[in-house]
Amino acid sequence: MTQEPLVTQEPQRDTRATRRGVLAGVGLAGLAGAVSACGSGSSSAGSAAAPATTAAAPAAGAGSTGSPAGVLATTSEIPVGGGKIFTAEKVVVTQPSPGDFKAFSAVCTHMGCIVNQISNGTIDCPCHGSQYSIKDGSVVSGPAPSPLPAESVKVSGNSIILG
Repeated sequence: MTQEPLVTQEPQRDTRATRRGVLAGVGLAGLAGAVSACGSGSSSAGSAAAPATTAAAPAAGAGSTGSPAGVLATTSEIPVGGGKIFTAEKVVVTQPSPGDFKAFSAVCTHMGCIVNQISNGTIDCPCHGSQYSIKDGSVVSGPAPSPLPAESVKVSGNSIILG
């Protein structure tokens, strides 16, 4: 009897799978970075909003001046054709025309960043450039998929009250 030679074969590595794995890992790391940038953008948007006092100001000032609870601002603080962002309450109050006050969520419907500026008739998000109308919160420029939700405010005398 003759014996056949014993042939062994080392397992072959599929280098394409390894490349795919590396590329997938890099892609996921990039995605995680982008998502965390959007998430951290909401907190930095509040600090970035502070220097732009004509467009955005923290609402803490309204409560610290001794105004009644729920009062966001006085009507004179909201410019006609513009508005004011209240980062603590996550609300935007606008005055598209004299005496017509509107309120919307300050949370961008794209990735959840806090809007940081109101200019030229739009409420602007710093993260990806979405813009919303000061009249009705509708999307003027994407990538936002939907309008800013309306918030309830009422005017009592010269006070703008949330709720």
